[in-house]
Amino acid sequence: MLHTLMHSPAYSDLDTLLLLIQAEDDVLLLQDGVLAALEGSYALARLLSSAATVSVLEEDLTARGLAGQISTKVRPVNYTGFVALTVKHQQQMAW
Repeated sequence: MLHTLMHSPAYSDLDTLLLLIQAEDDVLLLQDGVLAALEGSYALARLLSSAATVSVLEEDLTARGLAGQISTKVRPVNYTGFVALTVKHQQQMAW
């Protein structure tokens, strides 16, 4: 399943998201959800402790001026990568 986190981690239900994540899942941070990719953030530590692969949409990072502040443990993707993730996963859950 592809989990897309579109809201700031402060306004998201990370506990429920983490309960639903399985090893084959991907988490994509976009819109204000990119704040969860900030180096040293509590939300990032929790997401990285899950079994899922965590990615972040580059365009949303750039739009918010955060490109240089994200963790190297998060995989940046462009819109083509976003499409590839949606093709990979038949199911998607928006957060």
